[in-house]
Amino acid sequence: METTISAPVQLTETAIAEVRRLIQEPGFDSTQLLRFGVKGGGCSGLSYVLGFDTPTADDEHFEIDGISCIMNKSHGIYLAGMQIDWQDGLNSRGFTFTNPNASKTCGCGTSFAV
Repeated sequence: METTISAPVQLTETAIAEVRRLIQEPGFDSTQLLRFGVKGGGCSGLSYVLGFDTPTADDEHFEIDGISCIMNKSHGIYLAGMQIDWQDGLNSRGFTFTNPNASKTCGCGTSFAV
């Protein structure tokens, strides 16, 4: 059964624009949705997961500005309130994560501890 929730994370306007650009790429698999999550590892204990994936029975579904998103039900406690931005500068390019639940983050900003 599909569970729909309000968006637990926020995407900035630049992040939304980059996700939409990726979705418009030739050959994009439109059956996949934008997945937010965490996995063990990284220099601070947990790493962020952000990518396109096939929904599973353990996922909650939500929408951000017309973009269909999924997240494993158990990851909400780690990600609730997080903001994701897209940086396109000379020194840094990629998605950045600002997580109010993180007690410690690494220098590269892709892993955290709670």
